[in-house]
Amino acid sequence: MQTGLVIYEDNNHLRESLGNLITFSKDLVLLGNFSRADDVAIQIKELLPEVVLMDIDMPGISGIEAVRQIRLFDQKVQIIMLTVFDDNSHVLDAICAGASGYLLKKYISDHLLEAITEVVQGEAPMSPGIARMIINKMQQTTAPVLNDYKLTDREKEILSVLSRGNSYKLIAAGLAISIDTVRTHIKKIYEKLQVHSQTEAVSKAVNERLV
Repeated sequence: MQTGLVIYEDNNHLRESLGNLITFSKDLVLLGNFSRADDVAIQIKELLPEVVLMDIDMPGISGIEAVRQIRLFDQKVQIIMLTVFDDNSHVLDAICAGASGYLLKKYISDHLLEAITEVVQGEAPMSPGIARMIINKMQQTTAPVLNDYKLTDREKEILSVLSRGNSYKLIAAGLAISIDTVRTHIKKIYEKLQVHSQTEAVSKAVNERLV
């Protein structure tokens, strides 16, 4: 089954390149391709994509505001932010607004398909720098909650590594276990924390001092 995508990018050349990458992939289908996000709510409700590629800086409605609008009616669609800088505070704002991860524009040709696969599988493409920004912000604004959700030592270890922005592949390699074992642990972590995504899990873990 193909994964449906919608692109929001005001750079015509980059938007065309993204469309070509998706069109040439047998596992993906391009549902929409837009230079502005002014009508994002109508478009997403009509096209029902599994993944949205969203430029952070656009004329009219910004990518961050577009994410907020989408999350008002759709919590399941995966949203990958497209950005020039990996230390931009706007990336942090987008993640906090509900984005699933982000992709540097200079690496799009090499990492786009990988990033799409990751978010579809429940991962969150995100650099350690952005993960640390999220942790720092939450630690500055939240109080500890004494509840460990009966997480095992291994689950706490994986949750800690996950919160640093590591992919499932890196976690598996670092802990000398299989990717399937990592996925099994993360599924149990989600169940215990009562969350549905990596971003939610990391947010809750930091918010309640689990990592």
